[in-house]
Amino acid sequence: MDSADSKFYPGVDGATFKRAVTVYVPAQYVAGKPAAVIVSCDAYGARNNQLPNILDNMIADKRLPVIVAVMIANGGTERSMEYDVVSAKYAEFVEAEVLPRAEKEAGVVITKDPDGRMTLGGSSGGVAAFTMAWFHPELYRRVLSYSGTFVGLKRDESAPHGAWEYHENFIPKSPAKPLRVWLHVSQNDNGAATAGSAYRNWIIANKQMAAVLKAKGYHYQLVYAKAAGHTDGKVIAQTYPQALEWVWQGYKPVTK
Repeated sequence: MDSADSKFYPGVDGATFKRAVTVYVPAQYVAGKPAAVIVSCDAYGARNNQLPNILDNMIADKRLPVIVAVMIANGGTERSMEYDVVSAKYAEFVEAEVLPRAEKEAGVVITKDPDGRMTLGGSSGGVAAFTMAWFHPELYRRVLSYSGTFVGLKRDESAPHGAWEYHENFIPKSPAKPLRVWLHVSQNDNGAATAGSAYRNWIIANKQMAAVLKAKGYHYQLVYAKAAGHTDGKVIAQTYPQALEWVWQGYKPVTK
């Protein structure tokens, strides 16, 4: 995708860029029938066909429904602007510009049922995945985050402590939303030795996310990986199938 064509992220100071989008379509997909979808930040899972291979096996084993995966590369130097800003903008960009093109070029129909739509990411992509569902639960209800950056990177008047606001204020002070959230953080994750008062400790942030989600009655999971690091590849490889299976629990495709 050419950023010059985007109304949301056209590039900064006239510097345009190309954004790769990879679309996985399972063999079981029936043309014209709406399918569930995973929207992946940072094109998570596209490398070495990691996510497609897992989906191939789990869909064939009927451990997952028929799912299309739309794996979206970030905007390079604009990545933090897309992912760490606490707003609805990125979700709206995906809905307006990415998914329609993915449907057209891949020949698929993506369900409009929010219960059949999941977001996925790691690090800043992990918080972006949650942000998409938080601001637009009518679009997404299932979230999977590895080492999510629920810390104070991008701050503004509406979020003085950046994404730290989710567990500090937004979730505790808002009515519960119909979200199902799987979180991960590692023992040696970013900012492990940093005081919480700096708003830059990923471990504290994700543990506090789990605590406030629990307090509000959300369906959630937190996996704490010992002796592992930020978005640890071995942890991801070991947990991906189980995480996907848990996130998709209870899903019933709309038959109409």
